[in-house]
Amino acid sequence: MFELHPKLFADTIPLAEWPLCRVLMMNERTYPWLILVPRRADISEIGELEAADRALLIEEIARLSGIVRARLSPDRINVAALGNVVSQLHVHVIARFKTDPAWPRPVWGAQPVVPYSDGELDRQAGLWSAALE
Repeated sequence: MFELHPKLFADTIPLAEWPLCRVLMMNERTYPWLILVPRRADISEIGELEAADRALLIEEIARLSGIVRARLSPDRINVAALGNVVSQLHVHVIARFKTDPAWPRPVWGAQPVVPYSDGELDRQAGLWSAALE
């Protein structure tokens, strides 16, 4: 049975349920940061997914990247499945701008996480949810 990892549950806001993945928004205002989590139990690596799910994951990554590009026009979209801290398979899709504080380095550990204010969190989640439909 699929259960979202407690750290992902604590650090994100749910936005949508796609055919394979739950789409989440990271509570981090410095970078527009979304996460795809395949709803499959006990999977930690992309290669552990069945072939059809691997193909669907790539399509959902492409779909989400296209939505991010259309909404924000970033200089770059970073896509990563690290799993060093949270072993549950999840894929980060992060809009990057040459003006962001970590550019051109990765966002992880570049600076402390800056969560959204309550009102801004709700506003951003609403905007992303609408864009994901």
